[in-house]
Amino acid sequence: MIPLNELEVYKVALEIGDITWEIVDKWTFFVKDTLGKQFVKAADSIAFNVAEGYGRFYYKENKLFCYFSRGSAKETATAVYKARKRNLISQEEANYLEKKLIHYFVLMAGYIKSIGKSTD
Repeated sequence: MIPLNELEVYKVALEIGDITWEIVDKWTFFVKDTLGKQFVKAADSIAFNVAEGYGRFYYKENKLFCYFSRGSAKETATAVYKARKRNLISQEEANYLEKKLIHYFVLMAGYIKSIGKSTD
């Protein structure tokens, strides 16, 4: 079994959380306290759920947490949309995060399919 920190989907999920943190950290208190907290929690939850599922004993549980992770990624995509619409992030930042999220969704689809399959 590949170590968690070597899973590409996990690495991308961590990166999305870190990028989001860097962006939100620059916002004013009001914006951080409203959209910002939700944005960071959703983005961080992507990797948290991958890790939690990875640590579960049963494949079915791992997949369930992957689905939770995917839901958090959709929530993050909505936060990107809202932040852009409210002129809180640049178009370049939005494009970059959207590209990372698309990459994550592709990797996650493959990861979910691989869970429980033998790599021998």
